Formats: sequence, structure tokens, C-alpha cells
Amino acid sequence: MDNELLDIKQASKFVSGYLNRKVSASNISYLIQYGLVKKVGENGTTQVVKQDLLNYFENSSHHKREQEWRDKLGADLNWALSFEQYREVETTKHVHRLHPYKGKFIPQLVEYFLDGHTDNFKKDIYFKEGDIVLDPFCGSGTTLVQGAELGIHIIGIDVSAFNSFISNVKLGRYDFDNLKIEINRITKLLTEFLINSETIKFENELSRELFLFNSKYFPSSDYRYKVKRGQIDEVAYSQDKENKFLPTYQKLIDKYNIKLKQKKIENFLDKWYLRDVRNEIDFVLTLVKQIKNPYSKMMAGMILSRTIRSCRATTHADLATLKEPVIAPYYCSKHGKVCKPLFSILDWWARYGADAISRLIEFNRLRTNTYQTCLTGDSRSIDILAELKKQEEPLAGLVKKKKINGIFSSPPYVGLIDYHEQHAYAYDLLGFARNDEAEIGPLSHGQGKEARESYTKGIIDVLNNCKKYLADDYDVFLVANDKYNLYPTIAQGAGMQIVNQFKRPVLNRTERDKAPYSEIIFHLKLKI
Repeated sequence: MDNELLDIKQASKFVSGYLNRKVSASNISYLIQYGLVKKVGENGTTQVVKQDLLNYFENSSHHKREQEWRDKLGADLNWALSFEQYREVETTKHVHRLHPYKGKFIPQLVEYFLDGHTDNFKKDIYFKEGDIVLDPFCGSGTTLVQGAELGIHIIGIDVSAFNSFISNVKLGRYDFDNLKIEINRITKLLTEFLINSETIKFENELSRELFLFNSKYFPSSDYRYKVKRGQIDEVAYSQDKENKFLPTYQKLIDKYNIKLKQKKIENFLDKWYLRDVRNEIDFVLTLVKQIKNPYSKMMAGMILSRTIRSCRATTHADLATLKEPVIAPYYCSKHGKVCKPLFSILDWWARYGADAISRLIEFNRLRTNTYQTCLTGDSRSIDILAELKKQEEPLAGLVKKKKINGIFSSPPYVGLIDYHEQHAYAYDLLGFARNDEAEIGPLSHGQGKEARESYTKGIIDVLNNCKKYLADDYDVFLVANDKYNLYPTIAQGAGMQIVNQFKRPVLNRTERDKAPYSEIIFHLKLKI
């Protein structure tokens, strides 16, 4: 019977069989949590109606979505490159989730073009084990990490010192015993630092009050279910309840004499962190600087950077695009309840420390004995061989001997992201020099005619500089959303020709806009 009730395990098994693909119990829990299917609870057991599941998956089936996207984006959409069969845990596997980075592609896209082993989706082979590939817009190092898995040498370049830092930390060779000791030492000292803190007492009581308040006014699955069906006006209801909680919050502020704002505002860390959070950041940073093992120190610095990104005084929905500092509880559209700003980094530091170590260990089991490194510099002018000799001399020798077989990279999209600004907290924290003026196509320059011309010239200059190090029969793959049709001009200016285009649907975007969206992977070769 379609009206029969299934518990979460039964629902997982039923849907997996219905779709002929793995749907985990956590996937079912997600649907319940976000009101996509109704929760039926009896005697503490969470159940769902079988018909609700059928309705949801029939309406959101991949066949229906594929057709809708083709109708809006064109019949030439290469659905195999959607990688919809992969769960988030696979698209953010091991070190790929060591640190947030806006605008990165998923590792499966790199594997598709770099892996020399044929599969069900492709016939052409572009690279093989032992080849050398260049990524002149390295970002957070996705191409480098996948090269390490696939047995391919990768050279990355990025104009942002922090981007290079992220990439090289992911690729570090770690003494895991030492790293664990250092992370645990800092966690212990931070815990002792906070043991008599009024802020911790305040936050604990605030959390209890919020739990009781949200349980009453925002029962998670039931509330979301009613919002999605228009039974509750989310804006009016949430504003009323947000205001209702503020007196409780103010009473706790007064009780514990909590000071929220810092005395001075001179940089990012001053503006976007509550006073006590900033004190904890400074305390942990001092401990990180005391670490003697250079690799452990780098990794601890990245864990701290990841931690403070999550602890900025902003809403959960605005972590990627900051608006104004938030210093009071607020209604969170992402979680469907009243949330609070963070008043301590301890829990996040401990969680991210343990997570980082487990991800590094997993990657260490998969990596091959090949070379990967990211150089900091401007890809339009950098002397790749000279910089490689300083940083990874054996790889420099390989390049000199056999040259680079090709490029796989995602250049910045014109007028979309300010790459230094998205990690402003890390530049303040770790003291890296910023090089904003060297970014190609930054958001701050817009998307007008002058910006597009500057962008086109910048990408041409990168390709012409990098081309000097490429083998004659090179393959270049550039991932782009070319809504202004700039890449034919770019190819011509670089003495290359576009020999193929792969139009890829981008399904799992982090932004709120879930409208059908695609990007093109341009395949370029030497113009004959």
C-alpha cells in the first residue's frame, strides 16, 4: 500500500530499489529535516509515508530534471558531466573539504579529463600516468590533488598567496603523530583558557533558551513542511518570533555582562568577530606560531583559518557573501529556526582539527609517488622553470626533459569573484601579502566592455606565457561560463583553436540560486 509507513532504514532501502541507486538513511533524514517529505512520529520512531516519498522522487527524478534543463539550456547539454550519481561526500572527498573555497570545480570533473582509463562515459584519452599537467589558475588545488591520486605530475600557479597556501597544505607530507599532539595540545590549552569564562556560561544558557524557544515555535520538520506548502507565511512569522526572543537575549547579556563589539575597527578581524571570539583567535594563533614542525604548523594555521571563517559574526546563509555584522539571535532561513552568532571558537577548532587529520590520512592512502606543487605568481609572466627549481627541483627537471603535456584549469569568470577578498579573514590572520590588483576579471571591475576586454587580454597573456613550456601536441582544457563569447577570441589570440566544447550542467551549486546553469569546458590545441 502506498500509504504504508516506513522508518528511515526502510525508506532508504525502498527508494534505493525504486531509483536503482544508493539513497542512504541520511539522505532520507535530510528530506524530513527540510520539510520535503512529512515526518510521522509515533513512540519516538520517525516514519514517512511511502506515497510522500514516491511523489517527491517522481517530481524530482533525474529524467525529469534532465529534460527541464535541456529545454532551458539546450539539447547539446552533456548530462554525463553533471556527475549527478555522486553524493556530496564523494564530491568533497578527503582533502577537498579541508577549507572552503568559492568557485571550485568538483574532483570528478578533473578525473574525467585527466584519467587515462576509459569508462562508460568517454572514449578519448588525453593524459596518462607520468604526464605533466599545468593549472595556471590553481585556486584551492583540486587539479593538483586529483593528479596525486591519478599518478600525474601537476604544476599549479595562483596569484593569491593564500590560494597557494591552501593547495600546498593539502599536498603536505605529514607526521600524523606530531600533528595530533599539536592539535590536541592547543585544544587542551584553549579549554583551560576558557574554563572560568563568563562567555561560555552565557552561551550555554543562551543555547538552552534557544532550544526551548525553537522547539515551541519552529518544530523542525513540521514547520518546514508547512512553509513549503504555504500554510505559514515564513517572513511574517519568523520576524515576529525573532523579536519575541530578543528580550530573553538582552536579559542574558546583562546577567553575564557580555561585551559584544571590539574597541577598535581597523581591519577584517576587528569588524567581523565578537570581542571574546577575537581573544580566542589571538590566543590560538600564538600557540600555532609556537609549533616547531613546519608541516604541522602550516596545517594548524589552515585549521584555524577554516575555524574563524565559520565563526564570523554573520548569518549562516550569508557566510559566502558578508553583509553586516550580526550580534544578536536572528531567524535563519537555512536552518528554519532562530540561530545565534558564535561566542567561542572552541567547538569548531576541535571539530575541524579532528576532521582535517582524518581527511589527510585518507588522502595519504590514495596518493601516488608523483610531484604536485603550487607556485605563487602571475601566470601571465611567471618563469615556471625558475620558480620550480626553487620549490620542487625534481619536477623542474622533468619539465625541462619532457615538457608539459597540457593544461587543465578553470580561469576566473569575468566580474564574478574578488578572490583575495573572499579570504580577507585569512590574510589578516596569517599575514600573507595581498595582490588584488593582479587578479584577472575581478568582481570589482564589473562585466562591462572595458572589463571584458581586459579579461580577454589577461587570459590570452596567460596562455601565451604557459605555451612556452608545453609539448607540441598539447591539450588545453579550460572550464568557463562564457556568456560573453570571449573564448573564440582568446583562442585566436593565443595561437590556438577550439577543437571541441563540452557543455556541462552544474547541479550542486552553493549559492541560493538553483536555476539551471551550465559551464563549458573548451578543448584547445595548437592552431595549424
